[in-house]
Formats: sequence, structure tokens, C-alpha cells
Amino acid sequence: MSSAEELLRSRGLRVTRPRLAVLDVLAAGGHLEVEEITRQVRERLDSVSTQAVYDVLGALSRAGLSRRIEPAGSPARYEARVGDNHHHVVCRGCGMIADVDCAVGEAPCLEPHSAHGFEIDEAEVTFWGLCPSCQARRTADE
Repeated sequence: MSSAEELLRSRGLRVTRPRLAVLDVLAAGGHLEVEEITRQVRERLDSVSTQAVYDVLGALSRAGLSRRIEPAGSPARYEARVGDNHHHVVCRGCGMIADVDCAVGEAPCLEPHSAHGFEIDEAEVTFWGLCPSCQARRTADE
């Protein structure tokens, strides 16, 4: 039994070929849109619907095996890095996304002034700026 199969079972999920394929795609890294995940899954399985990939991603996210992020103005993206309360930096020019470790070093990184009775366990922070490539293009255009 593969580690991906064990991981799915440990979270109470049935082992299916689409789930294994999506986990494999996410494990390669990055912050992928559903269309890219679907394209890569189809390379592995030949036939899978976009809706099936959405369903798998929903199940994996609910089980804590993937993370959905939605930077403002961008479609949802998914990643395999979960459980460490990391953040993201997004390029305003090209949309590239990179991981940023927890700003303080321990969850939840930020303490709100008032939690309104909530028990805070995670903070989602998005930093915005220009990546090195977009900075170079901007400098070349000036």
C-alpha cells in the first residue's frame, strides 16, 4: 500500500484513482488552479471530468490534505502544504505565488484585537508586491 493510500485511509477517505492522481499532482508543489490540476490528472488517468477534480479537491481540503487559497482577483488555487499556518506572497504583475513561513514562528501568527468569542487557530495573511522578474521588466520599461 502506498503512502498516499495510507494517507487517504487515515483521514477516512476512500482510495480512488482520481484522489491518488490529484494528491500526486499536488505533491509536486506549487499553487495550482483547477484547470492545471485537471490537465495533469488527465495525463495520468486519460479521462476525468473537471467536476470530479473539484469534488476530489473539496474532499481533500475538508480532510486537511490540501489547502485552498484565493488571492483577491485570482481564481482558487490548491496546494499540498497544510497544517503549518504558512502565508503567501503574490506578485501584482504576473500573479506568481510563493510561500512565506509564519510571520511570528508559531500559530496563529496574529492575535486579533477582538476575537468576538472565536477560538483562533489559524491566520491567513497575503503579502502583495512584485516578483524579481516583474521588477526587472518594470526597470527595463522605465
